[in-house]
Amino acid sequence: MKIVVTGGAGFIGSTLTRMLVGTGEDVVVVDKLTYAANLASLAPVSSSPRYKLVKQDICDLEGLKAIFAREQPDAVMHLAAESHVDRSISGSAEFIQTNIVGTYALLEAARGYWSGLPAERKAAFRFLHVSTDEVYGSLGSEGLFEETTAYDPSSPYSASKAASDHLAMAWQRTYGLPVVISNCSNNYGPCHFPEKLIPLVILNALEGKPLPVYGDGSNVRDWLYVDDHARALHLILTRGRIGETYNVGGGNERTNLAVVHAICDLVDELAGGADRRSLIRFVSDRPGHDQRYAIDATKLERELGWRALETFETGLRKTVAWYLANRDWWEPLRSKVYGGERLGLVPAAALA
Repeated sequence: MKIVVTGGAGFIGSTLTRMLVGTGEDVVVVDKLTYAANLASLAPVSSSPRYKLVKQDICDLEGLKAIFAREQPDAVMHLAAESHVDRSISGSAEFIQTNIVGTYALLEAARGYWSGLPAERKAAFRFLHVSTDEVYGSLGSEGLFEETTAYDPSSPYSASKAASDHLAMAWQRTYGLPVVISNCSNNYGPCHFPEKLIPLVILNALEGKPLPVYGDGSNVRDWLYVDDHARALHLILTRGRIGETYNVGGGNERTNLAVVHAICDLVDELAGGADRRSLIRFVSDRPGHDQRYAIDATKLERELGWRALETFETGLRKTVAWYLANRDWWEPLRSKVYGGERLGLVPAAALA
């Protein structure tokens, strides 16, 4: 099978690409190569004849049409997106363009290509739209997000992803494009750009810098190890039912403060040094910060037989160990791309 993976140079996309190539699939990575992309994450497959990189903005419809015509893929896995909530607060325009306009362009390019395929290839073609649990909004102290949970996004990021989900499903219902959608919980693992909570705290802890925690640290997330997510995506692509949505979660609810404590303890253990919990600093909360996310992955488990292989403890230990062993991957990012400064601050006048 030849698969177009958009955003394949990003965190989840590169993990997925390495896995797909390793299992014998042919992969065409389509990526704009923005700040969060890192070709070093694709180094393990860069010499494989099963891997190809095409630098392309997904908002360019004609460029996408040319890729489909040239590469003749059997499936699309759409991961390209602006994804950091903090950046969406202070710069929402890029999120609207990439996540909404880009998804529209990709759906249109795929539809035109799919419509012209021979009957057998047309029937086998799939378009997997990869999304987030943040589209569902915030949970109370109890309950889980199910595939039937109403959308209630809180941030520009989650609103843009909600819009893209609706577009993907509309293209299935209106045009018959064989779309399947996945919504995942918070991912973590190796090759994660260090603006998100876990890699940021790991690197700050290693460097003895303050560890920022929003509010009182009580916000809860369901953590999913990225390799487990990649396996789920492959299953959903190949065995998921057209027109269906599948939630992917790790079943690992933790408060943000508990996550930071766990990282501090692991860095102390694996890297040595002083008590890094003393570096924790509580900072003003993010605007519109959802209190709790938690996924019910029963449908995925029951229909497709998926199970998360990593607990939060085993996955986090692997993640911290990877950052300790791969300074050559993250040190250039810290010095040249993003040094760990706070993002998403809105001037007080804008909140009045």
